[in-house]
Amino acid sequence: MDNNQGDFFVVKAKDNGVQVIGLTRGQDTKFHHTEKLDRGEVLIAQFTEHTSAVKIRGKATVMTKYGTVETDE
Repeated sequence: MDNNQGDFFVVKAKDNGVQVIGLTRGQDTKFHHTEKLDRGEVLIAQFTEHTSAVKIRGKATVMTKYGTVETDE
């Protein structure tokens, strides 16, 4: 694996309109990418040299090698 590539994570939408928002690395954290998922859709993503964090809005299941998290919304 390339040193600039990070862990994968999976987001499964439990409702329509779930937003997955990628946040940049660096001194100023900014939004750089947004995906919108409908119920049942799955996004497989990866942390990269550009993406340091992800914000999720809506009802979803997030799966990582560290475990599974359910959003409360």
